[in-house]
Amino acid sequence: MAGFAPAGAVQAQSRAETPWVVSLGDSFISGEAGRWAGNSNDRADGHAHTDRAFDAATATTDAHRVYGTSYDDGCNRSDSAEVNSAPVQNRRLNLACSGATSTAILLPEHGGSPFKTEPSQAKQLQDAVTGHAVRAVVVSVGGNDLGFESVITSCAKSFLKPIGATPCAPTEGPLVRDRLPAMRTAAEKALADITTAMARAGHPKGSYRLILQSYPSPLPDGERMRYPGDGYDRLTQGGCPFFDKDLTWAHDELVPEISTTLASAARTAGAEFLDLSRAFDGREVCSTTTAQAGPGRPPSGRTSEWVRFVTTGAGQGQRQESLHPDYYGQQALGTCLGLQLDRSPGSYSCTNTPGTGPADMRLRPAASP
Repeated sequence: MAGFAPAGAVQAQSRAETPWVVSLGDSFISGEAGRWAGNSNDRADGHAHTDRAFDAATATTDAHRVYGTSYDDGCNRSDSAEVNSAPVQNRRLNLACSGATSTAILLPEHGGSPFKTEPSQAKQLQDAVTGHAVRAVVVSVGGNDLGFESVITSCAKSFLKPIGATPCAPTEGPLVRDRLPAMRTAAEKALADITTAMARAGHPKGSYRLILQSYPSPLPDGERMRYPGDGYDRLTQGGCPFFDKDLTWAHDELVPEISTTLASAARTAGAEFLDLSRAFDGREVCSTTTAQAGPGRPPSGRTSEWVRFVTTGAGQGQRQESLHPDYYGQQALGTCLGLQLDRSPGSYSCTNTPGTGPADMRLRPAASP
């Protein structure tokens, strides 16, 4: 794809005729939080070797080592992003951008607008793949249309209120449920414009695979919380400032409802679906079956959290990295994508294998609606 490379888009070197796999959408596929291999409160040695932007030889930290030039505009496309981690023999192009809504994907004539200085992702896709073979286009969209970040922020603020702190689920639950139909419509429109862009680029529907994926739960349910009792150590130690009731609601209701809604959007658009809602079970932030890195306990894909803990950005990285798949989580999602591409077209669900690393994910046909 000579002559085209959006800021920080990581393109693997391969033979010119090798088909491409392209990712579009938001932070859960752009590679946000890929800087971090697990979590740690130990500041020494690049936060116990979890900070991949830290260079031990020079004792310097530079996020460009992970995100490239995409760090400059905040798209945060990491070298370990899902499309780059997928074990496939294809060239890869990452057009996704952290914070993107469906509007950032739409073609300009359908309301698409530049986001973080970058043009419509569908238009970028059209320009990039014209004259080039494409194996698949994989999309993550809907979470920002739903306002997922604002929900999480509201729940964290509820936990941290000095007086009268109460769970957020009773208030946020109905509000989110009311917004799900609009999220579905937004995802359908984004997929339709991607299909149009591909057709304009010479790739008719059916000549490539179009996959819409859902979101993994970043948090465990309340029963699997590593810090009991709704204490402030959830914030100061774990980076998971939420009530048990809110954790259980988010894990057991919110994430599955989002996944079910996106699956419906995929069916309407004639796309495949990759259900990631349970991909991180047992690997979430503050889960009892994970551990932070520290002295004598180096980060590992077998034991570390696969999600970035909540941070203000004052000491470790950026606030926008909070509750996103980290380096290990992105490797796991890449494995899921690779497994789906190795199967015949369809809808699948991806889960992890307890006690093993990101390469040992499992894929099965998704449950029928």
